[in-house]
Amino acid sequence: MEALSRGAASVDFVEKAPAALKVLRGNLERLGLTAGFCIHAAAVGATLRKMQTVPKPEPDEKRKRYEVVFLDPPWDAAPEYAATLRLLGGAAACLLGDGALVIAEHRRKEHLEDRYSSLTRTRLLEQGDAALSFYAVTPCLP
Repeated sequence: MEALSRGAASVDFVEKAPAALKVLRGNLERLGLTAGFCIHAAAVGATLRKMQTVPKPEPDEKRKRYEVVFLDPPWDAAPEYAATLRLLGGAAACLLGDGALVIAEHRRKEHLEDRYSSLTRTRLLEQGDAALSFYAVTPCLP
């Protein structure tokens, strides 16, 4: 929502928990945000795999590519971090644009790898119990 309020062209939300989806939709409504976003009510892995299978666009069209990906799964879902980062660094890397940035918010004590295929951690910011791991992407060819 912060990205939308700061002028992002579009934002995709991925959330599978019904309670969190209700809060998300309510917050968007309270903020008066009615356009510029898509809500995927599914697991992130399933959503990324589905996005990869979208047919290749016509030669004069461009496939949607993400410039910023912010991961904030429940902190108790540690396996989700690694699985999603492996997917984004591997099979789903072509969903990321040139110079894309992947940011994973996680527990400070949770160990994330420095590299997940085409994702390389460039920065680790730790504050209190939280940490942000910033990953740069080596883009794939169209």
